[in-house]
Amino acid sequence: MKNVLLVVALLISAITFSQTVPDSLYTNPQQQENAAQRILSGNVSSGVTVGGYGEITYNQPEGNNGELDVQRLVLLFGYKFSDRVQFVTEIELEHVEEVYVEQAFLQYSLTDHVNLRGGLMLIPMGIVNEYHEPTTFNGVERPSMDKSIVPTTWREIGVGVAGRFNEISLGYQAYIFTGFASVNGDKLLGGKDGLRNGRQKGIQSTVESPNFSAKLDYYGLPGLRLGLAGYFGRSQAQDDVEDIDGSSVGLSMVGFDARYAYKRLAARGQIVYAGLSDTEAYNELYYDLDADPTQGLGSAMQGWYLEASFNLLPLTKKQQLYAFARYEDYDTNSKVEGDLLVNDAFNRSEWTLGLSYKLTPGAVVKADYQFKNDATNNSLPNQLNFGIGVWF
Repeated sequence: MKNVLLVVALLISAITFSQTVPDSLYTNPQQQENAAQRILSGNVSSGVTVGGYGEITYNQPEGNNGELDVQRLVLLFGYKFSDRVQFVTEIELEHVEEVYVEQAFLQYSLTDHVNLRGGLMLIPMGIVNEYHEPTTFNGVERPSMDKSIVPTTWREIGVGVAGRFNEISLGYQAYIFTGFASVNGDKLLGGKDGLRNGRQKGIQSTVESPNFSAKLDYYGLPGLRLGLAGYFGRSQAQDDVEDIDGSSVGLSMVGFDARYAYKRLAARGQIVYAGLSDTEAYNELYYDLDADPTQGLGSAMQGWYLEASFNLLPLTKKQQLYAFARYEDYDTNSKVEGDLLVNDAFNRSEWTLGLSYKLTPGAVVKADYQFKNDATNNSLPNQLNFGIGVWF
């Protein structure tokens, strides 16, 4: 039955790919914007702009206690010094008590096509890492592969250039960033969380070698948007071990994403592959493989998902009720080196089925059910989720 459902999802997604976005964006993907892009688009006057987004969630795993959480509240502030110079920052409060800076960068527009940027910025990889406001995606939780493989919300300090050429329907971004930390406090790369523990988030970031990140977005076909991204470099080693083999690892990540919308039908898809080098030396330096040969950093990670959704309400209605289905498959340990053994528990798949009720383009109520599996014989608890999201 699972294989049949997968084939159905593949057939649907072969026809269309997209994301849930406000009404005005369905007919013109070139207008799709996240919170920062709203400020940078030039649609605001000089001075201060205030915005934000937030989500409250309820997660009920099968057989366990449920959890209610103000998962995140993000306050956005922008200042337009002139038509050429703008500043954007987002302050994030997670789980009520944790405070982070999600973005903080200055943009200087050289021409209509070329914008210089510097500061704390999102890595342009996949869909959700850049478009993660709760009204822009289906499901109470962000796709699981985006949490471990990409991993959202992935941001680092860097400099670069971004812009678009509307005459050829092409957007571009290219940056030099600091990379993942090889050791982040007491956290290591690898395991079920993949690269997630290495995010430095602009917090007294260690810098040893620069990393390069770039993305192209094509929006020349009606309703369709395609993205191709790459990220290349090394993790950042600590000062006291930077000359030791295994103190850092090489990373080459590529991703392809696609979104499409037509009338009441929408869909989206994404695939990301990450190849890592020097992982054998890294595991020998930081992990005790004799104690557990399945815990460590693999030499490759990969993940993909496909999603289709349909608006159950007539197009004449201002509100939208999307029924959606998403299948994702991701493995943070798809290849290994040396004494590290493949851990089938890291090879996971999920079906997420649910509803997204958009009361207005800036407010959504969500509900879904997740069927979770991995490559072991152990059964994973399924999960029921409810959520409220806003973006303004």
